[in-house]
Amino acid sequence: MVLFQRKWGIDMKKFVLLISVTIFGWVGWWLGYHIGIMTAYLTSVIGSLIGVYVGVRINQNYLNY
Repeated sequence: MVLFQRKWGIDMKKFVLLISVTIFGWVGWWLGYHIGIMTAYLTSVIGSLIGVYVGVRINQNYLNY
C-alpha cells in the first residue's frame, strides 16, 4: 500500500526517519533529564535508535514505491 508519492523531490523515507528519530530522541531526553544530564544523553541515544527502528519499519510497511 502506497500512502505517499514522491513530489517536489522530497524523499519520504528519509523524512519519516528524520521525524521518528527526532521524536524518539526527544522523548528519551525528556525521560532522562529528570535524573541528570548524562542520563538524558544516554536515553536520548537509545530513543534515537528506537526511532531508527520504528522509521525503518514504517518505511517497509507503508512506503514501498
